[in-house]
Amino acid sequence: MEKKKILLFYPPGPMFQRGEDRCQQNVDEGSAQAMRACNDLGYAAAVLLKRGYDIKLRDFQTELCSNEQMYKEIDEYRPDLIMLSTTNTTVFDDIKLINDLKDKFGPVTVLKGAIFYDPEQAMLDLLDLSHTDYMIGGEVDFAIGEIADFALKGEGRIEEVDNILYRDEDGTFRRTKFHVWGEDLDSQPFPAREYMNNALYTRPDTDDPMATIQTARGCPSQCVFCLTPGISGKCVRFRSPENVMQELTECYEKFGIRDFFFKADTFTINADWVEKLCTMIIESPLYGKIRFTANSRVNPLKKETLEIMKKAGCFMVAFGFESGSDEILKKIRKGATVEQNLQAAKWCHEVGLPFWGFFVIGFPWETKEHIMQTKKLIHRADPDFIEITIALPYYGTPLYDTCKEEGLLAENVLGSDFFHSSMTGTKYLSMDEVVKLRRSILLGFYLRPVYIFRKMGECITHPSVFFNYCKYGIKLVVNLFRK
Repeated sequence: MEKKKILLFYPPGPMFQRGEDRCQQNVDEGSAQAMRACNDLGYAAAVLLKRGYDIKLRDFQTELCSNEQMYKEIDEYRPDLIMLSTTNTTVFDDIKLINDLKDKFGPVTVLKGAIFYDPEQAMLDLLDLSHTDYMIGGEVDFAIGEIADFALKGEGRIEEVDNILYRDEDGTFRRTKFHVWGEDLDSQPFPAREYMNNALYTRPDTDDPMATIQTARGCPSQCVFCLTPGISGKCVRFRSPENVMQELTECYEKFGIRDFFFKADTFTINADWVEKLCTMIIESPLYGKIRFTANSRVNPLKKETLEIMKKAGCFMVAFGFESGSDEILKKIRKGATVEQNLQAAKWCHEVGLPFWGFFVIGFPWETKEHIMQTKKLIHRADPDFIEITIALPYYGTPLYDTCKEEGLLAENVLGSDFFHSSMTGTKYLSMDEVVKLRRSILLGFYLRPVYIFRKMGECITHPSVFFNYCKYGIKLVVNLFRK
């Protein structure tokens, strides 16, 4: 019997981190962001390959393909099922595309994205889902195989697949059970990187290929703006260090990848786990041959954790500092203080570990004074790189509820992103004032002569790094002054 064909894809268009359920970052308008690997598609491909399907995986977006090229490939491949990974920002255009592909080629249609995690009916009513058959709101690798088997082979019970919506025989969408998660992450296959164009996903400074390795899922924090506790759970589910090492080894030996982003909502939350993984790297044949970066929290954190991470090959760590105001940190339920933010920065400087600082402005309670406190923290912490985003009230977050109660929402929260928020402003500042403050702080940080000379000094022997610094610097300035 001929294998059923399945297309997994990101459509052409602006660059978004479609595989990042938490952030869905607008890469085009970020200060120094590069596209991360399409692991959601890779995980889906790996699961479906084990079930005997013919797979085509295409990141049309990052390859800068045209719509014409996409349609040509789909016409030639003629998939029986297609899965598109969508974002809150691109969902309207993505659904128009799904509708057109359904009309032209007639495949089973699946939309995957955080927007469909136990969604409000009022939000679904805003979308033309007339040509959509399934929506995956949870983790794709725990759902796509069962959906394909049911839709293409008539096997299984679709109502038993967690965290999805499906179209019933009468055309009505039914919800399955949400807020349940697969526990055994070691049993999941690694992303099918042989189907991914790994050269597309690179370190911003060196342009070397960089693979994303998901080391854990879930976050116990209560940040009011974050989707993760809802989608991936409040209990952190770790992969074993041994399982992570197997994936690292496969990436290095099979695909020649030396650089890695360890994707976890809070990579350093379990110091013992980090120490075990780093020790395994140090004692392995990969030591000195691979490098990695990871996200972290300032609390909990130990200096010793940063030290062993650097020894194992960590070239950068990223902190969500968010705010320089203890009042705001408390209101957003960050579970950290300004003092802890500064302590984490101090330890990085002492260890010699470069770090990113991520900040958010425009929360409902913020005044100009609060944002100036964030500016002060940025200069005191002195990160190597920063990003400042504007608070974004995703459906399903406490921030959305607050903005709704305070009358700070635009008519529709869909179609917005971290640089074009769906808020009308804070209780004390207009959105135009927030945008201008963001621009002023970013320019004030990156255009400091001492910063420019320091970065130039760091890459004297690496012309390609210098070129990339210049490229991202120009991109930053252009984005900040673009209407």
